[in-house]
Amino acid sequence: MFKKKAFVLSSALFLGLAGCSTAEEDSGSSNDSGGGSGDKTVVDVFQFKVEFKEQFEELAKQYEEENPDVDINVETVGGGNDYASAIKAKFSSGDEPVIFNIGGPTGVADYRDRLTDLSDTKAAGAALEGTLDTVTEGEEVLGLPFNQEGYGFVYNKTVFEKAGVDPESIKSIEDLTKAAETIDSKKDELGLDGVFAMAAKEKWVDGNHGSNAFTSADFNDSALDAFNSKELPFTKADQFKTYIDLQNKYSVQPVVSLDYSQQVEELFSTGRVAMIQQGNWVYPTIEQMDPELAKNVGIMPIPVDGEMKMPVGVPQYWTVNAKADEAEQEAGKAFLDWLYTSDAGKEAVLTQFKFIPAYDGYDTEKISDPLSKTIYEYAQEGNTRGWTFLGYPTGWGDVLGANLQKYLAGEASWDEAIQASKDEWAKLAK
Repeated sequence: MFKKKAFVLSSALFLGLAGCSTAEEDSGSSNDSGGGSGDKTVVDVFQFKVEFKEQFEELAKQYEEENPDVDINVETVGGGNDYASAIKAKFSSGDEPVIFNIGGPTGVADYRDRLTDLSDTKAAGAALEGTLDTVTEGEEVLGLPFNQEGYGFVYNKTVFEKAGVDPESIKSIEDLTKAAETIDSKKDELGLDGVFAMAAKEKWVDGNHGSNAFTSADFNDSALDAFNSKELPFTKADQFKTYIDLQNKYSVQPVVSLDYSQQVEELFSTGRVAMIQQGNWVYPTIEQMDPELAKNVGIMPIPVDGEMKMPVGVPQYWTVNAKADEAEQEAGKAFLDWLYTSDAGKEAVLTQFKFIPAYDGYDTEKISDPLSKTIYEYAQEGNTRGWTFLGYPTGWGDVLGANLQKYLAGEASWDEAIQASKDEWAKLAK
């Protein structure tokens, strides 16, 4: 069993959330707000995780079969910060979902008036220790963690082996540089287009995830500390530059035009590059495209200060819209509760979604894919760093990502890009 204490890495490592209830409502009449359809309660779900879209829709159908008085309508928009823009547009249009996603304390601040208290739900009681901290206000718990994820460099073990590079020997950015140089020198015989596929078109990849490795120490691994900070020290900006430059030098070009789909599907999953900065969420895509390659992938942390600590956290949280009517709210909570606490839901979370659970009561021996297994091991050992980017000022990850694009395109110096980003933090954090 997955021990709760294994994931108490910092109070803000997991931006907490809560669960759902088993309260039963009489949903035999249509909802005045438009949420009802005949004798059914309709729960519109607007979610960000593209990687498990089909599996999630199938599970929603299973829930409908078991609960014929409820319709679950799933709409998926992703990934990364695309969802942040999409959910704002959704609310602006007046077409508000019953269930939607937020990311950490910044999300709580942005949507506080639409967050239902979920403290009385089963899933809230099952959430791993520390996962509810940063979305708890007083006695109220304002969301449910999706899962736990980690990210770093996902790599092709077969390529590394053929190149004579031992991934276990990589303990620093210098080691990673030597490995990249070796693989690059043999890329023709290895059939590679490049060592890396750097998806710099996606602002969130380095604006949030990449930068996090080099800012977390400034905030004691705490998203709450980042959220409350009026300035960004960025004491490890020089190391961040080395990291960015290394990828750019040995990546398929042009990096500023390379998006997530090209990175994961067209280049890594076809064996055309050796490494990508991503997390365990890419595994279902790799497996779908090439099951054999999927058996031979690994993941290593981003080296910082000569340390290999895996960034582990909760990517997003389920919330129930406080503006929905009571029947919709209760149906939404019941669905989320079923998702994380029922036998059918827990089985799907582990085996279909390929999630590392953020809840107690799971058979973690069923964590099957090699990326999630490695991340789980790092977390059990406590060899992790927090996801402090979830406390960045709203939109700041996009700001940094855009400034990095200018740097990579030769339109700004490194110092200009970093200073502009620090200045914008100060403005946004006022």
